[in-house]
Amino acid sequence: MTLAAGRTRIAIDGERFLINGRPTYEGRTWRDCRIEGLLMNARFVQGIFDDLNPETRERWAYPDTGRWDPERNTREFLAAMPDWRRHGLLAFTINLQGGSPEGYSKDQPWHNSAFAADGSLRASYLNRLARILDRADELGMVPIVGYFYFGQDQHLRDEAAVVKGAREATDWLLSRGYTNVLVEIGNECDVERYEHAILRAPRIHELIGLVGKMSREGRRLLVGTSFRGNRIPTPSVVGASDFLLLHGNGVTEPTRIAAMVDETRAVVGYRPMPVVFNEDDHFDFERSVNNMTQAISRYASWGYFDPGANNYRDGYQCPPVNWGISTPRKRAFFDLLHEITASG
Repeated sequence: MTLAAGRTRIAIDGERFLINGRPTYEGRTWRDCRIEGLLMNARFVQGIFDDLNPETRERWAYPDTGRWDPERNTREFLAAMPDWRRHGLLAFTINLQGGSPEGYSKDQPWHNSAFAADGSLRASYLNRLARILDRADELGMVPIVGYFYFGQDQHLRDEAAVVKGAREATDWLLSRGYTNVLVEIGNECDVERYEHAILRAPRIHELIGLVGKMSREGRRLLVGTSFRGNRIPTPSVVGASDFLLLHGNGVTEPTRIAAMVDETRAVVGYRPMPVVFNEDDHFDFERSVNNMTQAISRYASWGYFDPGANNYRDGYQCPPVNWGISTPRKRAFFDLLHEITASG
């Protein structure tokens, strides 16, 4: 059943993003850099997080209750969204299989997946996701919905289940009438830890093409996939994608961010399309030259990834997450974002 979504419509015009037919941040420049048409974003992938493994579930317990509560996590996410939007944040990445709830981890014994083993969708995850997507639609925001994650794809039984999952997730988004979402097929498709070959860089264009061809009432979803930090998309991905996703993790010299954008636009098969960093764990927001400003200098959108510090719980990646603008680092990002976008 199609619901009352569709207030916010994302579209692409060459290298620009449009919302409801008008370029984002319309008319805005900052330090002689064009901001109009960019999609400034943040990595908030755990907005629908849960852990189906009883042996690890209590790792994410809230200090005040001593237990993990996925519904509370989503409620607090929803409560924070208007403040993010007031500061100029137009987009955020949210994943059906999340990301590492420890920030960075080699082993991932927890079980966080909106997909069952056969690729069918879990209603509890979809209920939480629908509330976030609906609220984003009301606020004029654009969720980048990630489907698969290399720390959790092993819970899908086989390649047929991966394909089924991609079809079902896409059909669900289309059936609800969402026009404000972008799709990221896989987080960092060039990570060798993906168990299913169709999710790895040499073949992921197959899933990009599958999702991009699905439609309902003349509507389809705009789709791409991301690569690891400091990596450039392959020609097959460039040729299949509507937009290109880069990661800045591991890039300690900001000028390398600008070079990555230039190299991406030089890939064989490139045609004008948006370039978007949707994960970067470098900050230095008080400096005039940082990863964020270097992306903007090449007319690429940038995404804030805050795994936290110390015990990690003060970032945006590790449950239980404080979704507010609650630390000096978060405030520094949102203050600079507000300055750049002239929002408020």
